[in-house]
This record gives sequence, C-alpha cells and structure tokens, in this order.
Amino acid sequence: MGCEKLVVETDMEIFSEPARFVRALPDRGSLLAIDVSKRRLGLAGTDPERRLVTPLVTLWRGRWEVDVERLRLVLRRREVVGMVVGWPINMDGSEGVQAERARAFATGLGQVFALPVLLQDERLTTFAVEEAIREGRLPKPRRRSAPVDHYAAAIILEDALRAMAGASARNGVVCGPS
Repeated sequence: MGCEKLVVETDMEIFSEPARFVRALPDRGSLLAIDVSKRRLGLAGTDPERRLVTPLVTLWRGRWEVDVERLRLVLRRREVVGMVVGWPINMDGSEGVQAERARAFATGLGQVFALPVLLQDERLTTFAVEEAIREGRLPKPRRRSAPVDHYAAAIILEDALRAMAGASARNGVVCGPS
C-alpha cells in the first residue's frame, strides 16, 4: 500500500504522502495529530507556523459522535488546518487490522471536518515514548498506568513535520515560514 491517496465523499483527501499533504495545506495554520486506539485518543498540536509540537491531552473514547464533538472543540480552539493520524502499519509495511481502523478513523475525520488528513507511519512510537521518559526528555507519568497517548501523538506529529520538510525541500516548496 503506502503511497496512494484515499478520496472521500467531500472535497478533502486522506494522504499517505507528506508532499501531497503539504500542497493541500494553507501556508499557515496549526496541525493536530491523533494517536488512535480502541480506548483513547492522544492529541498533540503545532503552533500556527508549524515549528513547535506540544503534547496536549489523552481523551478516553466515547461513541463516534462524542469523539467528533470533543475533537471539534479542539480544532476550533487551536485553529487547525490539517490533521495527522497515526497509522500503525506492520514492520514489513503491510496494513493490519489496527492500520485499517486508523485509516477508517482518518476517512471519517476527513468527511466530518473537511480538512486534509495525513496518515503518518507510527511504527516504534510507543518505544520512543518509553525511551524518552526513561531518559528524562519527557515527564514521568504520575501513575504507572497513566495514559501517555498524547506523547505518542507528539512523536507522530514531529515525524510528520520532518517528512513534510523533507518532501518540501525535494520539491522546492517551503513548509511554513523560513
């Protein structure tokens, strides 16, 4: 799979190629990353210039309608112009059940919010979060069982920004202000 786009019923598209996602975005405006699981949504966002990534919150999932309304509030408050959804593809690059669920979630978001959505490879993000906590680069959760999905969303968003910058550099496009 990997490099094709998924067209949804609205005019917005779901992208797996960062270069195409960059072209669908306005020059300025924040991005919201979502780490999707059955039970939680981890959220992280950028500033409008897309230079800084901030882990925001981990939300416990509800019905689709509840999730959408909670996300709508965050999108409006942060003036989001595009979304990045973690795409848990297998180590061999194939798409398993979790990746299909993330793709379906991203497609639903694209239809509801009419914003471009990037599916970002999230392999090894959990490991990266655990390592960053161990090394002191991220704060240790107060409780051992506290969710850290918002940290995973931040890593997904950082990876997406790096991929977007690399794609923009290769194509002569500037990603955000220089």
